[in-house]
Amino acid sequence: MINSTSYKRASGCLFGLAFGDALGADTEFLSVSEILRGFPPDGPSQPLGDPALVTDDTQMTLAVGKALLEAARPYTVATLEGQLRRAFIEWCDSSDNNRAPGITCMNACERLAQGLDWHQATAISSKGCGANMRVAPVGLLPARQDGVTPEMRAAIAQFQAALTHGHPTGLAAADLTAMAIADLVAGGDPAGLPQRLREYALSQRTSYHEEWLGSLWQQAMVFDTPQEYMAHGWNECLQVLDRLEQALRVMDRASDPCLQTGAGWVAEEAMATGLLCFLLYPDDPVAAIRRAAVSSGDSDSIACLTGAFAGAHAGLAAWPAEWITRIEYRDQLSRLGNAWDR
Repeated sequence: MINSTSYKRASGCLFGLAFGDALGADTEFLSVSEILRGFPPDGPSQPLGDPALVTDDTQMTLAVGKALLEAARPYTVATLEGQLRRAFIEWCDSSDNNRAPGITCMNACERLAQGLDWHQATAISSKGCGANMRVAPVGLLPARQDGVTPEMRAAIAQFQAALTHGHPTGLAAADLTAMAIADLVAGGDPAGLPQRLREYALSQRTSYHEEWLGSLWQQAMVFDTPQEYMAHGWNECLQVLDRLEQALRVMDRASDPCLQTGAGWVAEEAMATGLLCFLLYPDDPVAAIRRAAVSSGDSDSIACLTGAFAGAHAGLAAWPAEWITRIEYRDQLSRLGNAWDR
């Protein structure tokens, strides 16, 4: 197995996420034909501007990362909930929060700022991608360090999602996204990743992290048990993994990826389409995020997830050095990356 530290894979993941976000920010809400007319001949080739601006996707990723670094160890609900709450409220109130942030995240964060218990603040019916486009730092937590086991990583991934998005698919997709990043940082082979994700999803179908999630499942009011609640989310993730595997059998690099695995407005589709774009170009991170940016759906979230996967696999050196010097929030991205690359 490749030593992840030598490749600075945590930094590669976070900078890749920001690069994809910046590319997709210019193409979100546009059709593929509109994107190609605006960025001939093949779509945006690099992040624009100095600094190259990102969206709320990167901003909220940094909020999660900050909370994880500042929370006392070992992680528990008691040590992490307050840090996440403060980081989310700080993001919500920031003057830089002017990048068309998601309504679900904004409303939930405003309720958190009012002092509501997070079970009341969350949007129980929402599985928007806002919960898993920010989860990458959880996947970067060093295994077996500070008491972080695979089970704890899963619980934290779901918990950070649950503060704003209470739908079980939002939780499951965030967990699966974090697992994919942890797998790639550890040197996992991209070709076998979909099957490993499927096996993981099947193993987690009825796992409910009660210590972290408490009575969340009861608020949905349509499930008889917490296991049934979680199974619903994992089943939807398994369904989109079916679509991903079918798309990978075709390996169509020319068509809109959203036609194969979904437009990415909801969590499981953002994860799957981000994975598809990465796996179409597993050894060419720049081509992967460019492919993701030329998409008809939630292009910035799809591309930021693609960049996170690609950077977790290839490391920091895979990205153009000139991009690193121009990307917005470079210092914060470096701080987080360096903390976990150690």
